[in-house]
Amino acid sequence: MTDGSGGAGRRNRRIIPEAAPTGAPQAPPVNLTFDPPGQDAPPTEAAPRARRGLRLPRRRAAALPTEPGTMGGAAQSVPLTVQPPAAVVPDPGGEVTPEGPARRGRLRAWRGWRPLLAAALVAGAGVGAWFALPVRTVQVGGHARLSEARVQELAGLREGFGWLYYGAWRARGLLDSPWVASARVVRVFPDTVRVEVTERVPRVRLARPDGSVVVAAADGTVLPGAALSGSLPLVSGWGPDRLPDVLRVLGALSGYNVQSVVFTPTGLSVKLPSGSVWSGDLQALLKYAGSISMYPNSDISIYPWGVSVQE
Repeated sequence: MTDGSGGAGRRNRRIIPEAAPTGAPQAPPVNLTFDPPGQDAPPTEAAPRARRGLRLPRRRAAALPTEPGTMGGAAQSVPLTVQPPAAVVPDPGGEVTPEGPARRGRLRAWRGWRPLLAAALVAGAGVGAWFALPVRTVQVGGHARLSEARVQELAGLREGFGWLYYGAWRARGLLDSPWVASARVVRVFPDTVRVEVTERVPRVRLARPDGSVVVAAADGTVLPGAALSGSLPLVSGWGPDRLPDVLRVLGALSGYNVQSVVFTPTGLSVKLPSGSVWSGDLQALLKYAGSISMYPNSDISIYPWGVSVQE
C-alpha cells in the first residue's frame, strides 16, 4: 500500500490485535510504519515524511534475504503481529477485594482452635484404641511362691485393660512384692500379655534383737511367710548391723555347709559342721576362704598377715 504522502518505498501496515476474551476491554489497533531496507526514498517538498504511529525501539533492521535467482532484488516486507497484553477478566463470582479486618479475625480464631481440635482428635483415637484392643489373655511364668492370681494383681492386669497402653509403668507393681527379684513383661498382638517373674530364694535365718527370727534372701530382703527351715544358717550378733558382711562371707563359704554366723564389732565367727573360722578382717577372710578345706576339724583364725590353726 502506497502512502498518500508520495513515498515510493514506504509502506504502512495496520496491525490488528487478536480478539480478547468476551467481556474484556478491547485494545485500540496499533499502526506501525516501516521503511524496508534499501528502498528509502528522499522526501519531497510537497509531501513531507509522515511521523505518525508507534515506532519500534532504535534498532537497525537486518537485511532481508532476496528471492532465489536475484541479486539485490527488491526487499520483501515481513508481516509483524503485535498482541496487546491480555486484559484481566474479573472473577464472575464477585469483585476481588482486599482481605478485611473481619476475615483476618476469623482466620486468627481458626488458628486458635486448631490445637484444641487436634487434641480432641488424638483423645478420641486413644479412647477408641482402649476399647478396640483390650487385654483378654494373660500368661504367667516363673512363679513358685506367689500364685498366678497374685502375680496378675501385682502386674495390674485386670480384665478390659487397654492392651495398647499396658507397659512397664503398669507392671511396676510387681517389684512391690519382696518375693519378686525381677520381672519381664511381653505384649503379644492383639490381646495377650506374658509375665515372667524371678522370685527371691530364702538364704538365711536372721535373729533380730527382739528375739524374733525371720527369713531373708541373699540380698538381705526379708521374705514374709517363709518357712524357718533348719537347713538355713542362723545369723545373730550385737553391735552395728553387719548383715551385708555376713552375706558376703556366706557367699564365699557356700561349699562348707555353714551352720551359723555370729557378728560383733571386732569380727565374724563362722561355725562349720566340724570346726570354726574367726576373722577380724573381712578382706582377709574373703582372701583365705578357699584354704579352709586344708584344715578340716580345726579352729582357724585368719589375720591380715596370715592364718592360725588350732587343732
